[in-house]
Amino acid sequence: MSESKTHKVLQADPEVEARVGELLGKLTLGEKIGQMSQWSAGWQPGVLDEQARGAAESGMAGSFLNASGELRNELQRKALQTRLGIPLIFGRDVIHGYRTIFPIPLGQAASFNPELAEQGSEVAAREAASQGIDWTFAPMVDIARDPRWGRVAEGGGEDPVLASSMGAAWVRGFQGEDLRAPERLAACAKHYVGYGAAEAGKDYNTTEISERTLREVYLPSFKACVKAGAAT
Repeated sequence: MSESKTHKVLQADPEVEARVGELLGKLTLGEKIGQMSQWSAGWQPGVLDEQARGAAESGMAGSFLNASGELRNELQRKALQTRLGIPLIFGRDVIHGYRTIFPIPLGQAASFNPELAEQGSEVAAREAASQGIDWTFAPMVDIARDPRWGRVAEGGGEDPVLASSMGAAWVRGFQGEDLRAPERLAACAKHYVGYGAAEAGKDYNTTEISERTLREVYLPSFKACVKAGAAT
């Protein structure tokens, strides 16, 4: 991807920015907190917690997890009927496919084929976006070197060069050249720099990372995703 295309993804639309500024000026403190809140629609199709539904109706939700299709449309209608009519953002863990399922990210990384991985993410984005999903929590680019850690499967391997190449490819596949296109998803480089260094294979466990290791091992893959234009 050329630098110009990368910058196109990152550039803000002045009209959108002006509208955002206008809305921020009108939001109460409570509404601002609400816009920063993310609710889950649960895992059971078509079933929504009443508290979550109330948040959408009152403008006290900014985004929803796991809501697609008709449920997503219902929630969006409720959000648009609130005082300021700010639309919801709908996110989902579209990790290695949506309707069409591809190999796990670690398996894709083992192919050493970023171009193919990019094509897979493009298909996933098209399928997920057709169900009203705006945002995916992928790619996972944590460097993980302890196979006991269960999240190893989500990432691009233990080598920073490979993980960087795959991460950037996944971002390009999800977002394309123009994130405003209806068949694209906003990507999210996750989980957090150094998260994959958790000791003893225990999730959220302690880590011990020197600055040199941080810069040589754990930061490059996140930097590559940022350079590729990752929206979040």
